[in-house]
Amino acid sequence: MKEVLRLEHIQKYYGNKGNITKAIDDISFQVGKSEFIGIMGASGSGKTTLLNCISTIDTVSAGHIYLDGTDVTEIKEKKLAGFRRKNLGFIFQDFNLLDTLTLGENIAMALTINHVPAGEVEGHVQEMAEKLNIADVLSKFPYQVSGGQKQRCACARAMVTHPQLILADEPTGALDSHSASMLLETLRGMNESMGATILMVTHDAFTASYAKRILVLKDGRIFTELRRGQDGRKQFFGRILDVMAMLGGDLSDVR
Repeated sequence: MKEVLRLEHIQKYYGNKGNITKAIDDISFQVGKSEFIGIMGASGSGKTTLLNCISTIDTVSAGHIYLDGTDVTEIKEKKLAGFRRKNLGFIFQDFNLLDTLTLGENIAMALTINHVPAGEVEGHVQEMAEKLNIADVLSKFPYQVSGGQKQRCACARAMVTHPQLILADEPTGALDSHSASMLLETLRGMNESMGATILMVTHDAFTASYAKRILVLKDGRIFTELRRGQDGRKQFFGRILDVMAMLGGDLSDVR
C-alpha cells in the first residue's frame, strides 16, 4: 500500500520555560493510500492539536510530518498555503460554506483557487455532485438546503480537487442522528468507491466506527490502536465503547 502520510516522533509544546504544556508527546504513525483512519480521545488528549499540525495550520515543536513524501515541517511559510490547497481537503464541523454562493459555486471555488481552467470547472462540479447525490440542489443557497446536504456539499468541495488527504474535524458534530448517519455513509462511499484517503478526528464512538482503523489518544500519546479487520461496524462499535469506557471517556454523544 502506498504511503500517503507519515508522522515521525511528533512533539508539540505550548507555553514558556516556566509553564510548558505538552500537547503531543512523541507520536508516530503512517497512513496508507485509501485508508479511512479515525483519531479519538477525550477533550485535551491532543487530537485537535495533532490535526492542526498535519494540516500545517500549526507547527510542530519536534519531529517530522511527511505528506506524499514531502516533509511539511520544512516548507517555508509563504509556500504553505499553496501546498495545503493542492494536497489537502477539509471537512469542518460547521460546514464553512459561503452563504452568498450557491452550493455549486461553493464547490467550484475550490477548483478556481487551484487554477483549474474555467471551461473545465462545471464538468468537475457536476461529476462530484452526482457522486454525492446533490446534483439537484447545486443552484440552491446553503440556507435553502438541509444540514446533511450542506455537509455533502462540503464533502464535494473537499474531494473535487482530488487531494492526497481528506481531513475531517468532528464532521458530524453539528448534525442530527439521521443526517450524521447519511454523512458517514457518504464518507465511507468516498473512501471505498472513490479511493479517498480520510483522517477523521472525533470523540464520538458511533462516528469512529465507520473508520477502518482508529488511533486512541490519551495525554498526547497513542494509548492504543484498533483495527476493524473482518468485524462488522456494530462489532467494531462495541470494541470502541470498551476502550472508551476503560479510558473513562465521555460517551454522552453515542447513538
